[in-house]
Amino acid sequence: MVVGAGVISGLGAIKICLEEGLEPFCFEESNDIGGLWRYEVSLNMPSVYKSVISNTSKEMMAYSDYPFPDHFPNYLHNSKIMEYLHMYVKHFHHLKHIRFLVCSVRKHSDFSFTGQWDVVVQAEGKQESYVFDGIMVCSGLFTNPFMPLQKFPGIMRFKGQYIHSWEYKSPEKFQGKKIIVIGIGNSAIDLAIELSHVAAQVFLSTRSGAWIWNRVWDSGMPMDTVLFTRFNSLVKKIFPEFLINRWAENKLNSRFNHDIYGLLPQHRYVLGFLKTSFGDDLPNYIITGRVRMKPNVTKFTETSAIFEDGYTCSFPFLENNSTVLDIQRSMYKFVFPPELEKPTLAFIGILQPVGATIPTSELQSQWAVCVFKGLNKLPSVSGMLADIRKKRTKLEKQYLNSPRDARRVQYVDYMDEIASEIAVKPNLFSLFLWDPKLALELFLGPCTSYQYCLQGPGKWAGAREAILTQREWIINPLRTRTLICAQAPCCVPLWLKSICVALLLFVLTFIIIKG
Repeated sequence: MVVGAGVISGLGAIKICLEEGLEPFCFEESNDIGGLWRYEVSLNMPSVYKSVISNTSKEMMAYSDYPFPDHFPNYLHNSKIMEYLHMYVKHFHHLKHIRFLVCSVRKHSDFSFTGQWDVVVQAEGKQESYVFDGIMVCSGLFTNPFMPLQKFPGIMRFKGQYIHSWEYKSPEKFQGKKIIVIGIGNSAIDLAIELSHVAAQVFLSTRSGAWIWNRVWDSGMPMDTVLFTRFNSLVKKIFPEFLINRWAENKLNSRFNHDIYGLLPQHRYVLGFLKTSFGDDLPNYIITGRVRMKPNVTKFTETSAIFEDGYTCSFPFLENNSTVLDIQRSMYKFVFPPELEKPTLAFIGILQPVGATIPTSELQSQWAVCVFKGLNKLPSVSGMLADIRKKRTKLEKQYLNSPRDARRVQYVDYMDEIASEIAVKPNLFSLFLWDPKLALELFLGPCTSYQYCLQGPGKWAGAREAILTQREWIINPLRTRTLICAQAPCCVPLWLKSICVALLLFVLTFIIIKG
């Protein structure tokens, strides 16, 4: 059974269950697919605001065996993402598997022997009961808006309007007002810029600052396709932290000085990677005075305020049992509760990758199905708990002990970690021997989801071609005015490719000798 079939992680889970010969029963609260990406005027359910654009590019966020149409722009308006999701569902015939609202999920009376679950659902005004062999929870991480009002003195005497960014849909009702946006995440920056077109003045308040990224990177390429590569992942592991900090901070400050613009974080780049946000237009609006940076709010007077302080996730349908979820919501590799007698419950997409969500959720679903079918075994309870403690300690150090980022993972590293569980991680050394062209693109090119369809569960015959043509698909939507002499920009110089190949061969040889 899949809970949350409308969100992007749930759609992938349906397809993987079908491919592995399982019969998915999928339950969704709303009457359409898309989850947060579906723009809703209603405030009853969380959704994006009308103007929202993706922060991950289409090649990086595509389902592994269903690329976006090549004419779609690289960064997508929410309506384009919804169009893609409807195309995906129609192509793989998913709708017939999506059903009704889940009321409760409880362990079956003989769970310790069968691993089965009692599920109550609501259909056409009445409740029905089912027994399922496995549960995949795909309801998403962003379910409940969180506003820490207790941190803001005077808020209860505040005469103006205050809302969470979840409630924001469009700027019209803020015409001519003074507005303060509290937070420095992607949504806060987007809203500050959009509201500045209609408001008398917009202030952007942050207590900690942030490093501001551009969607458009070197040679005009999407940022994530340039940075999220196996080569860069290897560089980060080899080079000392102070060099990574120096390179990244110099790179980001070369566009505008974060200190002068009031955005300089209180921490170095690597230590506080969570405090990086997309703000392509933010410096333009600061320098023209339409957005004014302010420190943390100490007291409220008379204005309009918009909070952007994140969300909390909840699973109200699950029984309150510490073996299902403890108070810290511990999950082995962010998927499996470690203390269940039988591994028949998996959480899909309940994490925050520094990168795209669709590919990470797909791999999680593949792993979960393999465990459900008995093809993969989980470690002992003590082994899983030890792994959870180790990762939690690392995350607390890396992300400044921030509770809201306790589920943050590095994209390439996490993808490879889960892929290794089901033997779909590409073997670069082997590929360099029999398909060096493909191996070079795997190492130097963007780490797209197609890389994990070359072998094993979910193998796709079109994966190799998708990898070798992914740069063309990035460039195609930009060629609306083609010049005869135009050449595709080269993100990686030939000399650097040669050095990379030599470095890779050296590292692989060292690993083999050491092994």
